[in-house]
Amino acid sequence: MSDRRRRFETQALPHLDAAYNLAKWLARPPLDADDIVQDAMLRAYRAFDSFRGDNVKPWLLSIVRNCFLTAAGQTRHTRNVPLPADGEVGSDDPALVVDAPDPEAAAIRAEEGRRLADVVAKLPPEFREVLVLREMEDLSYREIAQITGSPIGTVMSRLARARGMLKEKWQSDVEGAGHVLQ
Repeated sequence: MSDRRRRFETQALPHLDAAYNLAKWLARPPLDADDIVQDAMLRAYRAFDSFRGDNVKPWLLSIVRNCFLTAAGQTRHTRNVPLPADGEVGSDDPALVVDAPDPEAAAIRAEEGRRLADVVAKLPPEFREVLVLREMEDLSYREIAQITGSPIGTVMSRLARARGMLKEKWQSDVEGAGHVLQ
């Protein structure tokens, strides 16, 4: 095994789940996310000798983002983000899995997870990506700025707006659901 391969497997492969999570939220269809991650990992491996730094994760996620932008540019159209099928949510997404002994609480939690995924999916891509990188991947503003190629102030502004939009959409969905029940 080559030294490059050993270093890549040790430093980059632990972030494969984060790469897939970002690709999934950006591209949404699982097959598109798979293609984006595969392309990104291949590009990262080829360029790994040129990596300079001590934190591979932001570098790798910026490659994932660039692969998504390249793929999105090739399709040249904007599409609505489909929601996962009912059986898909929560089965393999650790953020949505609930370890609750009460089936009713588990059902409520799963429904809230589906609603949250729906609301996040409705955010514009530039806001959705910073929200996913900060809240789901727990990256710093500096790392997000590095990944997106945006100034830190822009990242902070987009994150604040994303959180505001998320809150507004969540509340309007709750109010809309309340009107249906009445």
